[in-house]
Amino acid sequence: QVQLVESGGGLVQAGGSLRLSCVASGRTFSSYAMGWFRQAPGKEREFVAAIGWTTGRNYYADSVKGRFTISRDNYSNTVYLHMTSLKFEDTADYFCAAALFARWFADPFPANTYAYWGQGTQVTVSS
Repeated sequence: QVQLVESGGGLVQAGGSLRLSCVASGRTFSSYAMGWFRQAPGKEREFVAAIGWTTGRNYYADSVKGRFTISRDNYSNTVYLHMTSLKFEDTADYFCAAALFARWFADPFPANTYAYWGQGTQVTVSS
């Protein structure tokens, strides 16, 4: 089991920045690829970003590419999502998730690749 706890959400004006954190506990953090997803009211959960063991392999949704950066610190068992140039449409609940590498290498984008999920942190961007 892996327990994931997100933090860092909040209310920010359009054009502003936020950094989300997700701390993992339980099994070895370094055994898992990590992802961020988001879900806006009335919409399906969507992929935002994902990272492998190091920053050498990471992925972003087209809608956030160039504005969001995912990173991880394997010593503190933490994955981050640094969000800049925030837009109203970035408003959502943001979830971090963990996936075994074997499944993640096959397809890092679907939510069902990820076995463990946090409870989410809310991000609200005011226009």
